[in-house]
Amino acid sequence: MPIHASTTLFHVSDTHFGVEDRAAMAWFENAVREERPDALVCTGDLTQRATHQQYAVAAEWFAGLNTPIMLQPGNHDMPYYNLWERFRSPFARFGALDKAVGAELELEHALIVPFDTNVPAQMRWPWSDGVVTRKKLDVALNRLAELRDDPRPKIIACHHPLLPERDGAKNPTIRGDLAFKKLAAAGATVVLTGHVHFPFDQIRSRDNFAMRMIGAGTLSTRLRKGAPPSYNVLRIDQTGLIDVEKRDFAL
Repeated sequence: MPIHASTTLFHVSDTHFGVEDRAAMAWFENAVREERPDALVCTGDLTQRATHQQYAVAAEWFAGLNTPIMLQPGNHDMPYYNLWERFRSPFARFGALDKAVGAELELEHALIVPFDTNVPAQMRWPWSDGVVTRKKLDVALNRLAELRDDPRPKIIACHHPLLPERDGAKNPTIRGDLAFKKLAAAGATVVLTGHVHFPFDQIRSRDNFAMRMIGAGTLSTRLRKGAPPSYNVLRIDQTGLIDVEKRDFAL
């Protein structure tokens, strides 16, 4: 098989079907169809209220993109109005999207490893912030250990940023600092996230372990900090070098 010069990955997040920006969604669709990326990662909050109708629309939209997809659930993707379902099977409503949820992506020049930072409830408010559980962290760490001899960059995909916006600030993701350090020590070089509706690209470190944090904005009407709808394009070359292009939708 021929070796391609680079792998192209579209990184989108927080589509929030129910309050989606239809013009921004169409803009993104056109880019996918014209450029045909190797894969797409969505780092959570596909829906606004996790209703069956919102999931049906999301499933149709993602299927229509006709590209390999990894979907990571977000805090908005658990039922708001059915607490029994929220606690028993919080992501059952993904339905037709189920096979893409937490599905590892193996690309020519990169490996995308899923990591779930959601819990149905927690002993604080708001429930929307991230929580790293030992069990879920161990799953990701064990997978990174299995991939240790693979030379391709290991990219973690999760919903919540693992570190606060700046060092010294309180981390809204419980045990996020621990997860960052352990994932970086295990060989991860990049973590893709969403949640904050504001794009960023930072090199951060904890205890001398560094990792690149790349956050996608939103394609919804729920804009923050004056940032327009946006998504990221990652291009990974044969050496593992990752170039990130942030694309803003003109409002």
